[in-house]
Amino acid sequence: MQKGNIGVTTENIFPVIKKFLYSDHEIFLREMVSNAVDATQKLKTLKEKGDFNGELGDLTVHVSLDADKGTLTISDRGIGMTAEEIDKYINQIAFSGVTDFLDKYKDTANAIIGHFGLGFYSSFMVSKKVEIVTKSYREGEKAVKWSCDGSPEFTIEEVEKADRGSDIILYIDDDCKEFLEKATIERLLNKYCKFLPVSVAFGKKTEWKDGKQVDTEEDNIINNVEPLWTKTPSTLKDEDYKSFYRTLYPMQDEPLFWIHLNVDYPFNLTGILYFPRIKQNIDIQRNKIQLYCNQVFVTDQVEGIVPEFLTLLHGVIDSPDIPLNVSRSYLQSDRDVKKISTYITKKVADRLSSLFKENRKDFEEKWDDLKLFIHYGMLSQEDFYDRAKDFALLKDVDGKYFTYEEYKTLIKDNQTDKDGNLIYLYANDKEAEYSFIEGAKAKGYSVLMMDGQLDTPMVGMLEQKFEKSRFTRVDGDIIDRLIVKEDAPKNTLEKEASDNLSEAFRSQMPKMEKAEFYVEVESLGEQAQPIVITQSEYMRRMKDMSRYQQGMGFYSQMPDAYNLVLNADHPLIKKVLADETAKTEEALKPVLAEIKGQEARLAILRQEQNKKKPEEVTQDEKDDLSNTQKAIDEQQNQKKQIIAEAAKDNKIVHQLIDLALLQNGMLRGEALDKFLKRSVELIG
Repeated sequence: MQKGNIGVTTENIFPVIKKFLYSDHEIFLREMVSNAVDATQKLKTLKEKGDFNGELGDLTVHVSLDADKGTLTISDRGIGMTAEEIDKYINQIAFSGVTDFLDKYKDTANAIIGHFGLGFYSSFMVSKKVEIVTKSYREGEKAVKWSCDGSPEFTIEEVEKADRGSDIILYIDDDCKEFLEKATIERLLNKYCKFLPVSVAFGKKTEWKDGKQVDTEEDNIINNVEPLWTKTPSTLKDEDYKSFYRTLYPMQDEPLFWIHLNVDYPFNLTGILYFPRIKQNIDIQRNKIQLYCNQVFVTDQVEGIVPEFLTLLHGVIDSPDIPLNVSRSYLQSDRDVKKISTYITKKVADRLSSLFKENRKDFEEKWDDLKLFIHYGMLSQEDFYDRAKDFALLKDVDGKYFTYEEYKTLIKDNQTDKDGNLIYLYANDKEAEYSFIEGAKAKGYSVLMMDGQLDTPMVGMLEQKFEKSRFTRVDGDIIDRLIVKEDAPKNTLEKEASDNLSEAFRSQMPKMEKAEFYVEVESLGEQAQPIVITQSEYMRRMKDMSRYQQGMGFYSQMPDAYNLVLNADHPLIKKVLADETAKTEEALKPVLAEIKGQEARLAILRQEQNKKKPEEVTQDEKDDLSNTQKAIDEQQNQKKQIIAEAAKDNKIVHQLIDLALLQNGMLRGEALDKFLKRSVELIG
């Protein structure tokens, strides 16, 4: 028997391994099984080259549990090791020192194991003792057993072993007993080893017999040694891709379509990326791309390897050029990874473009499912916007689809304003904005449907990309002011009458939380609506953007700003004005006379004081000015009260206000009940 110390320059590497790899300690099983597969693959290569003349036989790697002994064993029939090879590969781990080791590779377990070839030593994360019983494929070699209890001390002795290959026996530590549970090992094998290129067996297949599940004689093979991405695309049918998708994501809807990646220059990359049906929730779909290295699972955290917007895709990427030490700093600095990212972006764009060109009708049918993904890419990556702008679509409220260029051609003659700006009208709620949409259509205008999760930021981006263009929601203003063809007609009312009319409606507007109403009077023609509520395009867009961008939260706290536009030309508005004038004329005469007199006095006082230097104006003169302004304010308030009192019982005023609120979905509760009762009265 040989005894010795493992060749490390630290006092004891094992506590370091345990402590710093602990957060990711389940990957020990990936490392153990991968090593067994590697040993098997090497034997197959030797056989192909004629360097091994024996029979390969059954090369299945076996994973087995013995709960009574507290062991987990990984067995292979690969090349095995001699005593000299154990000394070379297992005993000699040259570390420059614990400090350098920790500083350089503390990010992830993957980084440490991948960099140092420490796959085998990851077993000590979960084991109090590890044994290797191995026999080399070379003729005449003796079987040996290596044993280590988690200290630098080890023993090697000759043993009897009938067959070539290695058994790695892990004596699971007391604080890692979950790795002696069948369900845990099944889960980890399914996660990390599902597509390894050599068959891996865990236990036996079961069958239903006499009312219970019993083991059969057949090995339970947990992996598919030839996953779909390793096959030639021309040999595969659509159903093959769909079936593989169901294997990867059993509970997901069928994908829209897929891209089979296969490149060997300037890097090696294979894989299949699927387009899932995504409509509204971006985040829930992330981490669905699985990254493999030679069919060994590495991670499903693929940010940095694929562009962020492509993390919405599902599927598999396999590249030997992405080593197992996948740390963020590595990914961000590695040129090959950047090339992979660029290549995948191009392949995705090319696939979408070909789908659009080959079968536009089918592409349009899929657009609502694709839109979120494509918009995300266009917003987050300039080169993807440049590729996608020719197949990205706009949909109008009637469900017709247009490319950007097609839609521009459609609207440029009719929807260009007097300043030469092309106005894109859009709605985001077809039912709520119905009357505004119909008003726009009556003018011969087209209205887009922009109801997607990313349509608000898309509108902002397209305004920057499209020359002399502006997007505005169809209820952002009265239709003649959305696309201004000529200077607006003057308000036909005198200022006094216009102010009184505005005040009559303003005074009766209901108080709403986080809502402010501004009343204005316009001459819109007798055929236009008597009253319309519009909302500022700028403020609404800022509030929408505050949901996506940090630092804009203050917009979400601001009240919604609405404009209540009164049509001075409509008979009902004229009637309200006539009724208000008749009711308030006598009461307002003395008030208006007093205001007029005080305003004249204020003008004279200001004129006198403006002739003097500020320091020459006496306190009495300042007080006189202040008191005169105060008197005007009091009379103005009295004027408002008189108008409000007259409007309080004017059913037409209340009916028109409620109709406008109802049209905008803002009439609820008690106010809605009053409106219904008043409507019945007016009909009666």
